[in-house]
Amino acid sequence: MSDAVEIEVDDKVVRVTNPERVYFPELGATKLDLVHYYLSVGDGIVNALFERPCMLHRFPTGVTGEKVHQKRLPKGAPAWMETVEVFFPRWKRTADELCVTELAQVVWAVQMSTVEFHPWNSRRADVETPDEWRIDLDPGPECRWDTVQRVAHVVHEILDELGALGYPKTSGGNGLHVYVRIPAEHGFADVRRAAKAFADEVARRTSEVTTAWFRKDRDPAQLFVDWNQNTRDHTIAAAYSVRGNARATVSTPVRWEEVDDCEPDDFTIATVPRRYAEIGDLHRDIDAHVFDLAPLLEWSDRDN
Repeated sequence: MSDAVEIEVDDKVVRVTNPERVYFPELGATKLDLVHYYLSVGDGIVNALFERPCMLHRFPTGVTGEKVHQKRLPKGAPAWMETVEVFFPRWKRTADELCVTELAQVVWAVQMSTVEFHPWNSRRADVETPDEWRIDLDPGPECRWDTVQRVAHVVHEILDELGALGYPKTSGGNGLHVYVRIPAEHGFADVRRAAKAFADEVARRTSEVTTAWFRKDRDPAQLFVDWNQNTRDHTIAAAYSVRGNARATVSTPVRWEEVDDCEPDDFTIATVPRRYAEIGDLHRDIDAHVFDLAPLLEWSDRDN
């Protein structure tokens, strides 16, 4: 096994150790393959993570081994790695989390065995005011993918009625995420309240959906619209983040018109680079379309 290779990323050089270690046994893909994947979607992953506190999911020996949830930037980081300090009330502690501003920082995190990138829905200018509302379509254990597809269209319909532009992506698992830019003017509690009001409206329009928080209260064949993902310090895999499974699936932006034709396993580190080279980052203009949460907060007031 090679000791190390040096990867040039813009004006930085990242030394990647154990490049031939197999991280994804189903594909036979290595740590170096993972680096090359992130380089191939560079603008997209930086856009998804830009200026956001980011939790790292690290797999030091590959995805079949130990998984480490890393809030703090790993030790030994070069001076050009950037961070933001966040406070965790439960533990009364702070942590300096990775705050990506350039691609070399992503590659260095991969060198440190990061597979998944899980950013906050707020940015470091004010970590307490989210600028992203996240709609998480989370299928139950007996919920089929075609249910996810049908519910996605209901979500799209309601967003259109509200005048909100939603940016869908596969979760990299069995679900679908939709992101909506919002003004950084509300705290987490209000964004969560708005997300719950939206989820309740989806549930009113289709019996295939539940918004029940406790698993015991859900039908396993239903889809849970997980409004709680908008709670402070809750994170989900970023657009273009690889997932820690043997198939090396990717949380991949899709067009609304692609939802009916795609399958979650269509998108892996083996297939997404070609797609990205052809169509680029489907979320590249997300910051240009900002939706005011006022109608959803009115729905919340009406329903409670």
